[in-house]
Amino acid sequence: MRILFLLFFLFLSFSVSAQITYSGNILDSNDKAYLEGVKVEVIGKDHNSLSNSRGYFSVKAFPGDSILISFPGFISQKKVLSAERYFLIELQDKARFLPTFEVKEKPYSYRFKDGRLVLRDENEEELPSRKGEVLVGTKSDDPNGGITISGPISYFTKKARLAREYEQKKIWHARRAGYYEIIESDSIKQELKIKYNLDSASWDQMIIKFNQFHQAHEFLDWSKDRVQRSLFEFFEVESMLSY
Repeated sequence: MRILFLLFFLFLSFSVSAQITYSGNILDSNDKAYLEGVKVEVIGKDHNSLSNSRGYFSVKAFPGDSILISFPGFISQKKVLSAERYFLIELQDKARFLPTFEVKEKPYSYRFKDGRLVLRDENEEELPSRKGEVLVGTKSDDPNGGITISGPISYFTKKARLAREYEQKKIWHARRAGYYEIIESDSIKQELKIKYNLDSASWDQMIIKFNQFHQAHEFLDWSKDRVQRSLFEFFEVESMLSY
């Protein structure tokens, strides 16, 4: 009986320890901006996270679990978790799927386009559609001159720019891999919380101060060992200053 109890205890411990930390960043698929406050929940379990100002989230789950990513006004996504531990997720704004329409009625007229409702000027001149044309002109608001392009070329130019920004963000996160590995380590977190008698709120404040202290370089290209040494030194100095 004792052997069975021991085996059950070992199996339970192994199951709990087999959980993996999954993390990532969430972007608006239209402009590639970070989305803050996106809910990431492990389906069927009481594990969830909200993305921060950089769109970052972190949850614990088992391979094979599914997560649901949801945000008001955006199309939700489901992902089945596997060996991949980091995700770069894009959410699509629902409003962009709505058709363009106008309401012309005195005293106000409205236009709904690209997810935005704007007030039309009833004296606004209705120009003929120039869809498909390529227009080139000078930049009237640029004191240095220059040209501006609209039409299909401007669309593909903007799309290429957004694609470049998207790739730059992926590279930026890859260069911070050492930082993420240390900050997401449960063993390091527990060790420091116990050593300095910190609750979860105090821990979060310390990490915020740690990030602010290193804001100039943002841990780019730092190894995990370097990040760990810096983190431990920071906590030691902060504890001395608090006395």
